Amino acid sequence: MRRTVAIIGGGYGGVTAAKALDQDTDVVLIEPKDAFVQNAVSPRALVQPDWTVNLFFPYDKLLRHGRVVHDRAVSVDSGGVVLASGDRVDADYLVLATGSGYPFPFKFDDAVSGTARERLLAAHAELAGASRVLIAGAGPVGLELAGEIKTVWPDKHVTVVDPTPQLVPGFEAQMRDDLRHQLDALGVDVRLGITLGAEPPAEPGRAGSFTVPSSGGDISADIWFRAYGVSLDTGYLSADLGSVRTPEGRIRVTETLNVEGHGHIYAIGDITDIAEAKMAGNAMRHAEVVAQNIIAHVRGGRPDAVYQPSATPFVLLPLGPEGGVGQLPSPEGPIVLAPEAVSAYKGADLFTGRFAELFGVARDVPTAA
Repeated sequence: MRRTVAIIGGGYGGVTAAKALDQDTDVVLIEPKDAFVQNAVSPRALVQPDWTVNLFFPYDKLLRHGRVVHDRAVSVDSGGVVLASGDRVDADYLVLATGSGYPFPFKFDDAVSGTARERLLAAHAELAGASRVLIAGAGPVGLELAGEIKTVWPDKHVTVVDPTPQLVPGFEAQMRDDLRHQLDALGVDVRLGITLGAEPPAEPGRAGSFTVPSSGGDISADIWFRAYGVSLDTGYLSADLGSVRTPEGRIRVTETLNVEGHGHIYAIGDITDIAEAKMAGNAMRHAEVVAQNIIAHVRGGRPDAVYQPSATPFVLLPLGPEGGVGQLPSPEGPIVLAPEAVSAYKGADLFTGRFAELFGVARDVPTAA
């Protein structure tokens, strides 16, 4: 008898797990959005609207055997999922993959892709007319946006502020030095160790000239974006699972990515309490481990695949389609990538080819020069 796997969340980890389990189990992928959002494309789609075609991927060709239920999980217990519609999905295995929220335009909370696209196009029009841009947050997300803006509009003044005193701490000095050099060459004004005294009066992505105080002096701009502030939603866990949540709202998992104390329930991606960067690549690696364990179990084997976080932090940080920096792990230690390698790995197509193949759709895929 085929076993049912309910996967809650159709983001990077959820779709990877669903695809890997589709042949061996009855997969029910529960996701309120009508299309997968390839968040890595968001900064480029904001400045180049033609890229919105690569931002949304319909779920209808993802699975050959399983099904996608476009609904929201309101309660998850050890035996299944209660949906906002009132329906219930009973399952032999559960995979919690609800990911995290992040400010617009980097992530979307809209269930309808058409609505999200309209919001993005409206923000593009606002940004296009602005001369001065403030980005609050100098992590990879904020810096990617700065690089995309300067690639399309080299004459715009882009200021990036962050309270941390060092650019992308924790990475090799060579990579950080190269990043600073490229940002300087683009003309991005990076101000570290700076705290804003107040939020700008306009909401992020809406034009409106302003001046705000900061610990480094007043900053004036015509539009701003917030590139910080992760939110987690694990409140759907019922009373019999509530104890697995940390005070921060993350879910405690074992090395096999089981939810602690529950051999048939797994958690992957940003909601886990694994001490590592919360990145799409890590969520997809989690999904592969979970799929191996569930398949082993349904075939009568031992679910003993374990997840080992990388001892070396890694990142691919494009600054437009041709620039950027990167660091990858290797047995000999960290490898710092040249801009050409970053472009080939990610910057040129932002993984469009990979996701077009995963979702069974045809897309025009840009390639590195």
